[in-house]
Amino acid sequence: MRYYILPLVIILTFQSTAQSIKPSDPLAHTFSIVACDPNTGEMAVAVQSHWFSVGTGVSWGEAGVGVVATQSFTNKSFGLRGLELLKQGKSPQEALEILLSDDSGKDFRQVAILDKLGRVATHTGKSCIDMAGHANGENFSVQANMMLNDKVVPVMEKA
Repeated sequence: MRYYILPLVIILTFQSTAQSIKPSDPLAHTFSIVACDPNTGEMAVAVQSHWFSVGTGVSWGEAGVGVVATQSFTNKSFGLRGLELLKQGKSPQEALEILLSDDSGKDFRQVAILDKLGRVATHTGKSCIDMAGHANGENFSVQANMMLNDKVVPVMEKA
């Protein structure tokens, strides 16, 4: 048993501090998009990151309801709770305000919520690792953090 505890402690220690400093690795980043096709009503959320299996924590969606992306010190409860708030008739902005209202880590989070009408609400906390930001447009939002420069979000928005 002793042989397994030390490596596990090292791994857990590394993971808990991995996002506490600005990355020097040019491949350290996370970016995502939430979008709706107004012609078909189809919605999607996609994410790319250097974190292994990131899609299981960032992307959330339910047909006929909406999609949620939660990243940068991810709060996984935002996915299910955000979708539930949309089902209750809340707008994306109302849902976002409710989610952030009791979140002590909101300064470290990024969240984007898009509903079936294409309305979007986004939050990038003031303590997200730079370069961090988001851009909202008609039927979409893009967000990024841990970027090497501030060019990613505008390029994603344009595309």
